[in-house]
Amino acid sequence: MDTDERLLAELSAHGLLLQQDLQLPSVVAIVAGEPLHGSWWSHPSGHAIFDRLNALAAHRDVLVTRLVSGKVTFVHRRLWPAVLAAAIERAAWQFARLQAPARELYESVERQGMLFATGRSAKELERRLLVHGEQVHTEKGHHELRLESWAVWAERDGCPGDLTAAEGRRQLEAAVRGLGGTDALLPWGKAVRGE
Repeated sequence: MDTDERLLAELSAHGLLLQQDLQLPSVVAIVAGEPLHGSWWSHPSGHAIFDRLNALAAHRDVLVTRLVSGKVTFVHRRLWPAVLAAAIERAAWQFARLQAPARELYESVERQGMLFATGRSAKELERRLLVHGEQVHTEKGHHELRLESWAVWAERDGCPGDLTAAEGRRQLEAAVRGLGGTDALLPWGKAVRGE
């Protein structure tokens, strides 16, 4: 089994796979053969890691979002409805102490469906699952963050919206526990603890 097949098999088995983490299963650890402290770019497998991350992110059955600990998380298609249900809930944990610039950016994304943004507000919206964010390579050779509403993402990628938010959160909590993590690693788990 080659590395791409192994990564897809791991993702399919767990439902979630982090880009990099010291304790939980991650793409970086699988490709490097060990969890890495700090940046993986300086590791001898850095180019292979980069290639595998891009290949996994481009797979039709993979969603990339900041779900677990605010880190880049690969989500298998079977859990897409769970992510969507939790994301579109518009719950208190998503808006608690959200600063005005982030709230304005969120409203702009909802109105326009998609826009490009940078900075703290964009990242905060991603961590709270208020928007779907994706790094894209522009024609000018820059990397930019494209933010889109979950409704736009769901329609484009064919994700059914048939779960309740409670069921979606339950499925994601079970998947994180299956990785060896806790509910506190999810955005609503942090909100409950007041972080």
